[in-house]
Amino acid sequence: MKKKLFAIILAGVLAAGLAACGGSGADKTDEKSSAAETAASPVDDGVLTVGFDAEYPPFGYMDDNGEYTGFDLELAEAVCQMEGWTLEKKPINWDSKDLELNSGAIDCIWNGFTINGREDDYAWSIPYVDNQQVVVVATGSGIEKLEDLAGKKVGVQAASAALTALLEGHAELTDSFEALSEFADYNTAFTELKAGALDALAIDIGVANYQIANRGEGFEIMAESLQNEQYGVGFALGQQALADLISADLEKLAADGTIAALGEKYEISDMLAFDGE
Repeated sequence: MKKKLFAIILAGVLAAGLAACGGSGADKTDEKSSAAETAASPVDDGVLTVGFDAEYPPFGYMDDNGEYTGFDLELAEAVCQMEGWTLEKKPINWDSKDLELNSGAIDCIWNGFTINGREDDYAWSIPYVDNQQVVVVATGSGIEKLEDLAGKKVGVQAASAALTALLEGHAELTDSFEALSEFADYNTAFTELKAGALDALAIDIGVANYQIANRGEGFEIMAESLQNEQYGVGFALGQQALADLISADLEKLAADGTIAALGEKYEISDMLAFDGE
C-alpha cells in the first residue's frame, strides 16, 4: 500500500515538473517576442540623435551663420523641448541613411523622409507633410509634359523617393531617357541643370520651390507631377512605441499652432498634412 501511495505521489511530482518546464519554455518565447517589440528607447539617455540631409532646404540645411536649421530640425527641437530631451543634429549622406540608422549612429531619420513605398521598412510616425515628386526644367526648354523627357538627360538625388518614383512608377518613361544621373545632393544637380549638362531634375516640390526662389529666374516646375506622397519620421523596426510618442507630440504641436507657424516661416504652409483643427 505504501509503495502504491509513493508511486502515485512520484507520478504527480513528475507531471507537475514536466508541466512547469513546458510552461517555462512558452513563457521564455513570449518574453523574447515581447522584448523584440518593446526594445529599449534610444532616448533613455535623454538625447535624440536625428539624421538629416544637410543640403535639403527648407527641411534641413546650414544657414548663413553656419548653423543647421530647417523646418524638420526646428520641429524636432520642439518635440525635444516637450519631452525634456536634448536634440543632436547629425548630417548624413542620404544613400547611407539605413546604415546610420541600423548601426545606432542615429535614432531616427527626420528630413523630408517619404513614407510611401517604405511602409514596412521602418517604424513610422504619423505623416505631417503632403509632398509631390515633380520635374524641374530650364525656362523655355520646351519640356512641358512627362513624355517630353524621352531622349533627355535627367538628374535625381541618389536613394531618394524621386528616384523610386522614376524607376518603379514610371519605368517605361525612365527607359526612354538618354541618361539618368544620380547626385549626392540637389545643389550640385541644379548647377548641372543651369549649365545645360542636364535637361531636367526629378525632385520633391518643397525643395524645388526653395531652390527656385533662392536661385532666381531660369527654372520652372512642370505641371504634371510624378507622384503624391507623405513625409514622416522614420525609426528602426522595433521602435514603434517611440514613433507613437513622437506622433502624439506632433499632434499637440499642430493643435497649439507650432507646426503652422513653422510652415509659414519656411513657406510650406500648403504642404502641411494637418492644421491642428
